Amino acid sequence: MEAGKGTEDVFNVHGLHLYINDRVILKDITFKVPNNSVFGIMGPSGSGKSTLLKVLNRLIEIYDGEIKVEGKVLYFGKDVFQMEASKLRKEVGMVFQIPNPFHHLSIYDNIAYPLKSHGIKDKREIMRIVEESLRKVRLWDEVHDRLHAPASHLSGGQQQRLTIARALALRPKVLLMDEPTSMIDVVSAQAIEQLITELKKEMTIVLVSHNPQQVKRVADYVAFLYNGKLVEWGPTEEIFDSPRNELTQKYVVGLID
Repeated sequence: MEAGKGTEDVFNVHGLHLYINDRVILKDITFKVPNNSVFGIMGPSGSGKSTLLKVLNRLIEIYDGEIKVEGKVLYFGKDVFQMEASKLRKEVGMVFQIPNPFHHLSIYDNIAYPLKSHGIKDKREIMRIVEESLRKVRLWDEVHDRLHAPASHLSGGQQQRLTIARALALRPKVLLMDEPTSMIDVVSAQAIEQLITELKKEMTIVLVSHNPQQVKRVADYVAFLYNGKLVEWGPTEEIFDSPRNELTQKYVVGLID
C-alpha cells in the first residue's frame, strides 16, 4: 500500500527483520507512515507491536542481548541506524504504557529538566514552554497553582498527560505512543484520544494499541501485526471495512485476542 500521492513519508520501513539473541522477533516488515497522520499498530499481545515501535527511534538498542537488524528503516529518507541516536530521539519522542514522570521532581521540573538538558537556559522561555505544553494536554488548569508539587502527587491519568507534555516540550516531529491509555481511567483515556487527534495537525503520531476500536477511532492508517509478521496495512477504513486477510477480519471483530 502506497502513501497518498504528494504526501511525504515520515517512516519508510522495507524488509525489516529483527533478531534478538538469534531469535527472529520481526519478520519482513514493510510499510510507510505518511506525514501528519495517526498511524496505528494493532495486534494481539506478543505480536511485536512495541518492539517495532522501539525500532523506529532505536530504543531497541538498549535491550539486553545481541540485536541484529536487516532491511531498511528510513526517517524522512535517512537510515535511522546511520543517524546520531540522540538527535533521532529528540525528533522522535516516545510515551510509554506505564506513566513514567520523574516522581522525585516537581511538575514544573519534569518539563523544565529536559529543556535545560537541551541547552535552554532562559527562565522565562522555559516557563513559557512549560505552560504551553501543559495547556496542550489540558493539564494547565488542573496544576497551574501547584507546579512545584511532586509529580507523584498526580493521579495516573494526570501523570500520563504530564509525560506527554514532557515529550511535546522538545517539539518532536513524531510522537511514538505505546499503549498510552491502557493503564489509566476511561475519562483520562478519552482525553488522550482527543489529544492524539488534535496533535496530528502539527506532528505525526505512531500509536501501538491492543484495542482495535481505539485504533479505529483515532488512526488514519493501520498496520496489523500477528506473530511478528505484518499481515496487512492501509487506510483505517479499508482495514476495518474490507480487510484483505481473513486473520485481520477475525481480529477486528474480536475473534482473536
